[in-house]
Amino acid sequence: MRIKVCGMTRLDQVRQLDALGVEFAGFIFYAPSPRFVGRHGLEPQQLRREKLGINRVGVFVNAPAEEVLQTVDEWRLHMVQLHGDESPKYCEHISNHVTTIKAFRMGADENLQWKIHPYRDVCDMFLFDAVGVSYGGNGTQFNWSQLTSKEIRKPFFLSGGIGLDDAGRVQEFAARESGFFAVDVNSKFETSPGVKDLQLLETFCDQLRGPAHDAHSAGQA
Repeated sequence: MRIKVCGMTRLDQVRQLDALGVEFAGFIFYAPSPRFVGRHGLEPQQLRREKLGINRVGVFVNAPAEEVLQTVDEWRLHMVQLHGDESPKYCEHISNHVTTIKAFRMGADENLQWKIHPYRDVCDMFLFDAVGVSYGGNGTQFNWSQLTSKEIRKPFFLSGGIGLDDAGRVQEFAARESGFFAVDVNSKFETSPGVKDLQLLETFCDQLRGPAHDAHSAGQA
């Protein structure tokens, strides 16, 4: 089970995630967010000096393309997550330079096919989050059944208010949906915005990688 922990702001906690075997760390480059890396003092050279196996994902919201690509170089990001209202043309431009995830905010009764169709050929992956007052990190969930039996045809991250109590549901969802790529967590594992509860995350990782996941992996072999 691949796991992404978003809203990282502290180098020591990134190291701890890497030690836990978490595959993706998300860094938010959106100034209004309480998890904006610039608000917490994390510097790109700090990450560049580290020899970590974790993938660095930069999260952007309606940022100028030049700013995104400059940040990719400066922070040596492996992936970019576009979490705003970016157009397909914009996404295509970014994806020509770096692996690109397009996020979609899901409300009730969404027409998923209409929503994702223009982006299928211009992004590498999708992420599905819940609609909220902010672009992300709202701690709310959407109805995952909206993704069931849909022709998404892209690997996708499942996000939006996922907490420790959801581990079993995530396992079941992953076993059912072939397009599921990774689970994305954030606010439900925080002691304050941008500061994670690593003990809680470790418990979550252990539960996700338990017997149900092992059985699913064996079935795919």
